[in-house]
Amino acid sequence: MSRKKSVVLNIVVVDDSEYSRKSVTEILEGAGYNVVGTASNAEEAVQLSATVNANLWLIDVVMPDVSGIELSKLVSEKKMNVYIIMMSSLNMESIIIESISNGAIDFLQKPFDKKMLLSSVEKIAQLIENEV
Repeated sequence: MSRKKSVVLNIVVVDDSEYSRKSVTEILEGAGYNVVGTASNAEEAVQLSATVNANLWLIDVVMPDVSGIELSKLVSEKKMNVYIIMMSSLNMESIIIESISNGAIDFLQKPFDKKMLLSSVEKIAQLIENEV
């Protein structure tokens, strides 16, 4: 990304797949974004939300115990001015609609490439920049 980043994004990545967490984190950090935490399930994510000031959460839809959609509701209720991008390998229109209906700004279909991820994150950065 050649665009100068005037908005600081503090990002949390939540996915039960260690590979996905690492891959997303590496792509984001490689592009100059600040990943302030990762979690493998909703419980870890809720604990993390109490200790980090993240304005962007990337959350996997399908996780054990609590779904990513339920987690996104919890995060949105606890935090003001937070943006959520949902991720899933499930290609079901109902999941996409439910994700967006529950506050997600974007939905990434797995597997996604680096360009798709960074484009989605950049859209959030522009939204935040326009708010300031």
